[in-house]
Amino acid sequence: MNTKRAPAYKSPSAGDYLIASKSCELMNLQYFLQMGKLVQCISNLVHALQCERGASNVFLGSSGEKFAQERKHLVATSDQLRSEFEQALAEIHQELTAHPVSSRLLNQLASALHGLEGLPELRRCVVARKVTAASATEDYSTLIHNLIAVVFEAADTAVDPTIAGLLVAMVHLMNGKEFCGQERAVGSAGFSSGRFDRALSERMAHLIEAQERCFEVFNSFADEGSLDLWEKLRENPRESEIEKLRQRGTAIGRYKDLDPALADEWFRLMSERMDELKKIEDSVEGCFHARCTERFADARNSLAHQETLITSLDAQEPASQPMLVLCDSGNEQQAGESWASDGIGQQFGRSIFDLVQEQTRRLQQMTDELQSAREALEDRKTQEKAVLLLMEHRRISNDEAHRVLRKLAMDQGRKLPEVARALVSMADVLK
Repeated sequence: MNTKRAPAYKSPSAGDYLIASKSCELMNLQYFLQMGKLVQCISNLVHALQCERGASNVFLGSSGEKFAQERKHLVATSDQLRSEFEQALAEIHQELTAHPVSSRLLNQLASALHGLEGLPELRRCVVARKVTAASATEDYSTLIHNLIAVVFEAADTAVDPTIAGLLVAMVHLMNGKEFCGQERAVGSAGFSSGRFDRALSERMAHLIEAQERCFEVFNSFADEGSLDLWEKLRENPRESEIEKLRQRGTAIGRYKDLDPALADEWFRLMSERMDELKKIEDSVEGCFHARCTERFADARNSLAHQETLITSLDAQEPASQPMLVLCDSGNEQQAGESWASDGIGQQFGRSIFDLVQEQTRRLQQMTDELQSAREALEDRKTQEKAVLLLMEHRRISNDEAHRVLRKLAMDQGRKLPEVARALVSMADVLK
């Protein structure tokens, strides 16, 4: 009678899981190396669509008399950058779908792609002048918002604090630039008509404040080189000219008649400002890519070193007597863990203990450093939820909901995120 002996079962060791932990970090960094190209393509495409939106706004506002040829050139540029975005997405598609890191990120990509599918029809309506400047601006803005939100969701998946911080800076700078683009459209509408009514003035004031909030977060997380570019932008004499025009646009009832020629000056100044903001975006993206490359190389070297070390430890003669191994959790609030080594050699046990401790402390430090970036992202999410609640409950517009939220914060003497969190926590009561 022939019997087959079952293969010997080898229980996974602590070393196996240490290597797996390091490998997991390496995979995450490799993912962000690939994601960096997609982020850059999104940045370029968003800027092109913002330029196309601005030209379309002027084209529609002038009844087709201005920017017709310029707009055709901008459309071609947008199409080229859209192709580059789709190519970059195709290159990372396998990593995104085979080992999903975020359902929200995948859903946001679906929203962005769906919005791009409707772009040709929007353009046809603009050329035929079947839409108003305000309506076209809104449609372009929704598309742009969906693209920027992809970067936001990507930032939410980062586990390396230096990478997460740069993505937080990037997404808030992109949002600030988008608010700047919307302000350009609002100002163009007001100046070209020769007057700002209350709604238009309040809209401009909201967009100015929204930009400042975004740029404040950007300043907290951006790299030194990008911050230098930001300071140069703020010191540019153009900024004082923009501020003077802003005062006219937001001074309700003070200026009854405005020279329509100011619209061209406003559009030029704001377009220059957005181009400068794009240069800062490129700087942040460049730093992000360099940081990803540096961290990936460090993680790969660390993994190779640890594999070599553990292999050498495995080759050592095990001791006959078990020993007790204590492991610090890395958290002062929690007690350490202990287990019997069951024959692991004292030297080997201490070495594994050191490696476990080192990895635990390092991961805890990364978690602590990630906290501020996570809070910045969570604050933005919470404020958006609060705005949606106010819009639904009070049946008001997005701008009005933001104004209500700001007024509540001022009246209560609290920060905006705190008030937003309180509103979201009362969601069931508001419904």
